[in-house]
Amino acid sequence: MTDPQPTDGGDGTAEGRRVVELLWDPPSPGPARGPRPKQTLREVVAAGVVLADRDGLAALSMRKVAAHLDVGAMSLYTYVPGRSELVELMIDQVYAEHIPPDASQPWRPRVRQWMQETWRIYTVHPWLLDYNLSRLPIGPHVLDVSESLYAALTAAGFTGADNVAVSNLIQWQLVGAGRSAITDAEQTRQTGVSAEAYWASRSSFWVTYFDYDRFPTMAAIHEAGGFDDPAGWDVEQMIERLLDGLARLRDDLPGPGS
Repeated sequence: MTDPQPTDGGDGTAEGRRVVELLWDPPSPGPARGPRPKQTLREVVAAGVVLADRDGLAALSMRKVAAHLDVGAMSLYTYVPGRSELVELMIDQVYAEHIPPDASQPWRPRVRQWMQETWRIYTVHPWLLDYNLSRLPIGPHVLDVSESLYAALTAAGFTGADNVAVSNLIQWQLVGAGRSAITDAEQTRQTGVSAEAYWASRSSFWVTYFDYDRFPTMAAIHEAGGFDDPAGWDVEQMIERLLDGLARLRDDLPGPGS
């Protein structure tokens, strides 16, 4: 009995197979015979990245990509099945910019560099954080980035499910912080009011309304200067504290034979 074949009953199976083919076996720049296409797939993907960088992911459409390339919108469907598949290709192309950490270094600088590079990619291409990162495309460059983090954590002693759990912890910390930072930067751009100015305009709250008896822990933190950085975007401090936590978790790993 043969294995049942997947159907294309509206579940995206055909498109899914096609985008995997495009990620791993993209067509050559031109046909062996006949006229060369006006664009290559790579140029179409690059145009999508340019527009997403400029206008955001929500504003991206096949029509706008076609206009940017000065071609008819329907011609793009000869390269990709649709917008969602184009976005997957865009993400993989952007992940190619992620510089892998030096594998000869100890685990901590490797993980630090991985986090710094990921933050840089999010900063350069903030539209990435509008994508469902639980469903990253399984493209070669995305997997290269994942492999380098898994390898660094393996060097730290995290294996199997522990490796995946720690990797997820690192990635979702960066995603959450990145989304917050980008949202705050966008609000600053739209309103002209920085986070510092926003909180300074409300500083009278601490004198007039803050109840030290009701919020004793916050009061202690406030008096110790814990809230002096209202924006809270010290990325390097965030990275170092997360690394400190991983180091302690690593110390608790069972040794051989335990």
